[in-house]
Amino acid sequence: MTLTKRDLVMRISGETGMIQQHVLDVVQKTLDYIAEALAKGDKIELRNFGVFEVKVRRARIGRNPNSPATDVPIPERCIAKFKPGREMRAAVLKLSPEVVKARVKQDKDQTEGKKTGA
Repeated sequence: MTLTKRDLVMRISGETGMIQQHVLDVVQKTLDYIAEALAKGDKIELRNFGVFEVKVRRARIGRNPNSPATDVPIPERCIAKFKPGREMRAAVLKLSPEVVKARVKQDKDQTEGKKTGA
């Protein structure tokens, strides 16, 4: 199952009694500020959750699978990285790989069902 922003808003609204539009505004502002800080190259540290930071991915040579003889230069670029906090990492480590694989397959099947109109 995929947790969407809408799901978050509905859960928070249901637990706090706040109006969904107000919760949506707060969630959206939070995400906007995180994205804005990352765009400036800042590091975002959310205790017990994790750290978002910008890393520089070095330049490298790639290969086109359709024509492997051709080298494709991939330039250096900045990417956003996330490092989970201790509590989140511990919770995720408790998951069974089989459970995660089943969930991914279920999500994929649901997505394909939506595309075909089933």
